[in-house]
Amino acid sequence: MLLSFTQILVYRINTNFMEYIRFLIDFILHIDVHLKDIVENYQFWTYLILFVIVFCETGLVVTPFLPGDSLLFAAGAIAAMEGNTINIFMLIFILCIAAILGDNVNYYIGKMLGHKVYERDYKLIKKEHLLKTHAFYEKHGGKTIIIARFMPIIRTFAPFVAGVGEMTFSRFFSFNIIGGILWVVSFCFTGYFFGNIPIVKHNFSLVVFLIIIISLLPMVYAFVHAKFEKKNNL
Repeated sequence: MLLSFTQILVYRINTNFMEYIRFLIDFILHIDVHLKDIVENYQFWTYLILFVIVFCETGLVVTPFLPGDSLLFAAGAIAAMEGNTINIFMLIFILCIAAILGDNVNYYIGKMLGHKVYERDYKLIKKEHLLKTHAFYEKHGGKTIIIARFMPIIRTFAPFVAGVGEMTFSRFFSFNIIGGILWVVSFCFTGYFFGNIPIVKHNFSLVVFLIIIISLLPMVYAFVHAKFEKKNNL
């Protein structure tokens, strides 16, 4: 029996989606190799490519899956290599702008949508992530914008939730600048000074994996802590 057009379309979408997921996982785990290829092929335009990735990861609530910490670490490591076209100070300057602008855009998107985002699930915005970020924001206040920079997923949703919660822009912007600069500078310079040490260089995928695990630990702790508190209150 011939497949209907709809079945074929769904199959192709699912196939392409799985291929994209596989590529994304490979890109993150072997990000040093992929960034080297980007630098070799695009040279100066690498700054723009990295700018777009960081901007989207921080500025678009629908792209929390993009690499953040590992990308900054790997970019810093590549900037330390001899003969490359990437300058560490130019890299940090451009990515700080990308991180700050990204959060600003995310804040205004949240402010524009308002509290109605909590009323139902959206295809591209997980309500679960919104509620977790909101709870984190309620507990830590404005400094969430700084703390969240070092936490995947929460990092993407924090400015959005701040906008939804109508946090004043002047207050948000001050936290945004501090958090964005601390995040970019710390990871880029860590990669710059330690990324090319032989043991790190030869186990880069493992290091990237460890960075991801360590970045997720605060979220795991918060989740477990909340579960215990809820159980004790019953």
